[in-house]
Amino acid sequence: MTNQMKTKVLTIALWIFQVLLAVTFIWAGGMKLFRPNELPWLWIKENPELVTISGIFDLLAGFGLTLPSLLRIQPKMTIYAAYGTIALMISAIIFHIIRGEENQIGFNIFILLSAIFIAWGRQKKAPIEPKK
Repeated sequence: MTNQMKTKVLTIALWIFQVLLAVTFIWAGGMKLFRPNELPWLWIKENPELVTISGIFDLLAGFGLTLPSLLRIQPKMTIYAAYGTIALMISAIIFHIIRGEENQIGFNIFILLSAIFIAWGRQKKAPIEPKK
């Protein structure tokens, strides 16, 4: 496979991960902010302030992982959003471990690895140039 073909495949994979994570975070943020009682997790009822804060961070992550790259306005913000997502997922993993909910961190690990992939890919292998 040629380098150009590898870059194209990588770019497509990055967009797939960016969109999937964006949809996931926008949905989660919306639910946490507007319908928290419909979510099944026990911690939501125990920590309403944390629900609001994490909902805001989820929305920021969702929009930050896609809009800067899609609009080509400050596309480096996508990389920063990926780093923020990495920090958010590490925090979520620690939170669940402290609460004895180790069985719930699989999804957080998947999101963490996806965000690492996006940060690496958009920074090193398939950066997006800003609109001129």
